[in-house]
Order: sequence, then C-alpha cells, then structure tokens
Amino acid sequence: MFISKFILGLAFLMASLVAISNFLVQFPVNYFGMESILTYAAFTYPITFLITDLANRKYGKFIARRIVYLGFLTGVLLTLYFSTNFEDLISIRIAIGSGTAFLFAQLLDVSIFDILRKRKWFVAPLTSSLLGSIVDTFLFFSISFYNTDIPWISLALGDFIVKLLITLLMLIPFKMLLKKTMPNEVQFSGKLF
Repeated sequence: MFISKFILGLAFLMASLVAISNFLVQFPVNYFGMESILTYAAFTYPITFLITDLANRKYGKFIARRIVYLGFLTGVLLTLYFSTNFEDLISIRIAIGSGTAFLFAQLLDVSIFDILRKRKWFVAPLTSSLLGSIVDTFLFFSISFYNTDIPWISLALGDFIVKLLITLLMLIPFKMLLKKTMPNEVQFSGKLF
C-alpha cells in the first residue's frame, strides 16, 4: 500500500512540475538581456528527471515507467485545465509539445538509467538526465514554437544550458535522498558506489 501511495505522490509531484513549467515557459527571463534565450520553466522542469531517477534507483524501471505514465496523464490534464488557452494556437502547441517531449524524454531517461544503474552512483542519473534533456528540449521547442515569431532556437539553447547546470546540481539531492531511501545493505554493496 505504501508503494502505491508513494508512486501516486511522485506521479502527482512530477505532473505538478510539468504543469507549472508549461505555465512558466510563457515568461522569458527579463534580466541581463536573457529574454530571447531563457524562460522560467528551465528552472523547474529538470526536477522531473530527479524524481524519475530516484524512483528508478529504488524500485526499478517498471515502477519508474509507471510513475512517468501517471505523471504524463496527470500532467496533460493539469496543463489543459490550468495553462492552456484553447483560443491561442501557441498555447495548444505548448500543451502538445510538452506532453510529447515529456513522454519520450522520461521514457528514454528510464531506459538509459536502467542500463547504467550498476556503474558509479552518479553515472546513471547524470547520463540519463542529460540525454533526456536533449530530447526533451528539441521536441518541446520545435513542436511548440517552430515557424512562429518566437526565437525558439535561442530559447532551446538557453533552456538546455540551464537544464545542464540543474542536472549537475540535482546530483546533490540525488545523493542525499539516495542515502535516505535505499536500504543500507544495497547502499554500501559496491553496486551503487
């Protein structure tokens, strides 16, 4: 029963981050001339990879996929309800781009993490999150903003650079949460470290 509630909690947290990010992507960072290269969503969305990677490490790829699917369904519903203006084509494209990019990138993250899980503790989350972020960034920005007046290529590059930095920073909470969520005998068996 705990795992079911835990899975639902992680899926809802992931979906909430997706919906918040879909709202924040509409607002460029208007400081230091960054309005054409960065939106506020770049700071919230990468946390979804931390959630997926922690679930994958603790419960394995099947549970991590379940969390991704639940997060996807809930995230799409939250985005459609809270962030989508159905009279604005770009808003609709953001919802479609977000859902598509999220699903492909997160499932890629789960697969890559699972392949690399027996290496040093940081290899799987770092590699899977970076490759997932590349796929996510390309799919999201091309689906959402291609052939519009929005400078989507520069926004995608700025977004990816921030995702890269946040991916590196997320290794700190990953390591801390890993110690709290993994049983001691697994934690120090040499498989994770």
